[in-house]
Amino acid sequence: MKPQNLEEKIVWYYITGTYVLFLLGAQHFVAPLMGWFFGGYVCKKLWEQTDETPPEERITIPFGVWLWVICMLMMEVTIIANHLDFDLGLTRIIKSTINIFGKSWALMALFPLAGCLKIRPQLISRAVCILCLQSLFFIPVSYIAGQIGLPDALYVSPLYKVGAVGKAAYTVFLYGTEPGSSATRLFLFAPWAPALGLIGNIYFFLAWQDPNKKWRWIGMISSAIMVWGSASRLGLISLVCIPIITFGLINATKPVMQITAGVGSLFAGLFGSQLITTLKDFKDNLEGQRASSSRVREILNRMAFYRWQTEAPIWGHGFLDEKGPYLVAYKPIGSHHTWFGVLFTQGIVGFIALATAMTLSFVDLLIKAQKNATAQVGLTMLLVLIFYSIGENIEALAYLYWPGLMMMGIAFKEKISLTSSEACQETRVYS
Repeated sequence: MKPQNLEEKIVWYYITGTYVLFLLGAQHFVAPLMGWFFGGYVCKKLWEQTDETPPEERITIPFGVWLWVICMLMMEVTIIANHLDFDLGLTRIIKSTINIFGKSWALMALFPLAGCLKIRPQLISRAVCILCLQSLFFIPVSYIAGQIGLPDALYVSPLYKVGAVGKAAYTVFLYGTEPGSSATRLFLFAPWAPALGLIGNIYFFLAWQDPNKKWRWIGMISSAIMVWGSASRLGLISLVCIPIITFGLINATKPVMQITAGVGSLFAGLFGSQLITTLKDFKDNLEGQRASSSRVREILNRMAFYRWQTEAPIWGHGFLDEKGPYLVAYKPIGSHHTWFGVLFTQGIVGFIALATAMTLSFVDLLIKAQKNATAQVGLTMLLVLIFYSIGENIEALAYLYWPGLMMMGIAFKEKISLTSSEACQETRVYS
């Protein structure tokens, strides 16, 4: 598996060279540049495209990609509007456009747009599997470093002065530790442990579709270790639940699945109260594992919601508070939850824009996933983002999980209607 054109070469060498970029502290700087380059490259291709362009070289932008482009542009509209509301000035608008929109929200449209280029999904999967193989070396190194007491943070990249979005994204970590204990948590090339749980889930489902059995297992095992080693509760739940949910969604029209759902509904009705109690106990037990973290997150959400309602309901505040009060361990108000964060920073307009993009994308991919393997993978990428939207600000981590966004863009290109013969040729990923 080798790259065949410029866009594939960029994707291949970036993914397989992730640890080099990580050691340079350059991921948060280089990934947005790559996203904007791909956006410009797509525009160039479209500009040069004529009626004489061969069909195999033509670029088309599907509805799903246009949806994300339009909805993410609305985020820039909210940034301009809320900065004008709070009279922050032109200089601050420019800085926020670069740091908030250009390095986060825009990437959620640019990388799906890049999926419209001639990039094979198999190449992304193989590059991810190679990165996972590299991680199998760094994982024991991280644990050994934690056991012998080496510093968890090695250094901060000088690129921090250029990035200006916080030191965490430019800090090279060997490992992390669980607050209140000495337990080691994996960071690898992520800025914090839960972020690695998100990446591990994205990589797990990308590796799942690799056509080579050896590489597929290497990628899946390494990704699962990433999720487990990150000790992310949401990561572990996603890794277990998303394959089950995806399998149910893409087989919902089959008689066997419908009969199973009917029987399940019957038992749910008979034992509903016991099931509710079990789920509540599971939730309480899950939150009790890190009671202080759960408490901080709940307070952050309440504070973000209250300040959105009372201070900036339409356009939001524009950006997260740099530092919250002691009550929330100085965590920024609007962090640790995408939806409360969007309400706080982009207001109800931004909330509706993101909800629209995710909802319509889900419907689009769900329909296509009934008969298309690539769309099935794209659907899992979206489900991971939906799951993690309740525990992370997913826009801030787009520079890390961009291969998943690119896979979504590739999936959007797939046709909804397939003939029965074509459908039979498709390789089911989850069935």
